[in-house]
Amino acid sequence: MSFSRKHSSITLALVSILLYFVFAYFLERTAFYKLLFLWIGLFTTSYFLYQYKKDDFYFLASISVLFRLVFLFSIPNLSQDFYRFIWDGRMILEGLNPYLSLPETFIEQNNLPIPQARELYEGMGQMNGSHFTNYPPLNQLCFLIAAIFSNKSIIGNVITMRVIIILADVGILYFGKKLLEKLRLPVYNIFFYALNPFIIIEMTGNLHFEPVMLFFFVWCLYKLQQKKWIWSAILLACSISVKLIPLLFLPLFFQWFIKNDLKDSANSYSLKLRTTKLVSFYIIIFITIIFLFSPFYSTRLVSNYINSVGLWFKNFEFNASFYYVAREIGYLFRGYNEIAIIGKITPLITIVFLIVITFFRKNRSSIQLITAMLFGLSFYYFTSSTMHPWYIATLLILSVFTKYRFPIIWSLVVILSYQAYSNQPWKENLWFIILEYSIVYSFLIWELFIKKPIQKIEWEKLL
Repeated sequence: MSFSRKHSSITLALVSILLYFVFAYFLERTAFYKLLFLWIGLFTTSYFLYQYKKDDFYFLASISVLFRLVFLFSIPNLSQDFYRFIWDGRMILEGLNPYLSLPETFIEQNNLPIPQARELYEGMGQMNGSHFTNYPPLNQLCFLIAAIFSNKSIIGNVITMRVIIILADVGILYFGKKLLEKLRLPVYNIFFYALNPFIIIEMTGNLHFEPVMLFFFVWCLYKLQQKKWIWSAILLACSISVKLIPLLFLPLFFQWFIKNDLKDSANSYSLKLRTTKLVSFYIIIFITIIFLFSPFYSTRLVSNYINSVGLWFKNFEFNASFYYVAREIGYLFRGYNEIAIIGKITPLITIVFLIVITFFRKNRSSIQLITAMLFGLSFYYFTSSTMHPWYIATLLILSVFTKYRFPIIWSLVVILSYQAYSNQPWKENLWFIILEYSIVYSFLIWELFIKKPIQKIEWEKLL
């Protein structure tokens, strides 16, 4: 590399650190245009850093960790969910089951079960505090670890949780690199995730635990590629026990087990044995999940948890796509919001879509399987009533192992959804949402139908 390019890389890294520092310590989410300027600036510097140094894995890995460390002592400024994380962790530390009680009830009764209870309740907000927790057990373990290290300091809790998330991202870098090598894909693809400002800000900055889920998930895919399907099942269960999203992928493993290596007579298995493996894979997953939930078991656990998760389909609306179109049609014909009806239909449509791509799309190889996961989850998000920005993290890591790049574009333009918080009280401007999805869908259509396949023959050899 020339001296000028090396000098430019260092300059870009320093500029990025400055922008991240301003983002972490001097930004309110109501300042939308300042937020937008910093966001675009960081995507620009990250793009050129990637272009200049993509073949230097350890340089990009090092600065991606350094960028995350900039946020270490900051309080999240784009999300207040972390207050509920702290509440749940401290409840467990006090020997109380977080799945069985509402923060709101304790506050109304003037019963303060944990240190800084009022401050945490005010931070999480009434909407969060009036619902049962919906965070699975391994996520709760992260909250408990934070409480163990700091039971009376919010910033202490924040630092501990942030370290856990950074370590998870380091794990994703490690196993993501190994999986890319196994799949004979460019190793630098992992920086679509690791160096992405969206990931650094939303995960490390705002304390969303998708990296912990994705750490187990990428490790699971790596073990599956090694044919170590028992370990893969355990790791997938761990991933689900951090966030429930990987549950959607379970049907898609059908062809990988039943039809994988079918043409290789030396490694072929009887259909009965393959089916036994698939069923065993699922059994191991569910037994592991039940085991991880068992410390919190109560007769009220299941009903509280299902009711809490169900709220996302029946009550909440944010940054939606096709759902908003369906909602407007409902207004036109019925005169009121149809979320109670639409919220029940969209999960069913997603299930049908997943069944279709399970049985009617070729998903035999690992890349084909991951591509099916990418489009299955994308379909769910495109039809969901609530599409928080941090959800895109899963799409982004899946895209690393495929030829599709629309999640990267989405990670850039999703910032438009934050315009809602510049209004007091918050209110979405649908023109910003239309702009966001117009860009995402345009790029997706271009990738699917217009763009000429890049090195098509070489890519197909990988499948």
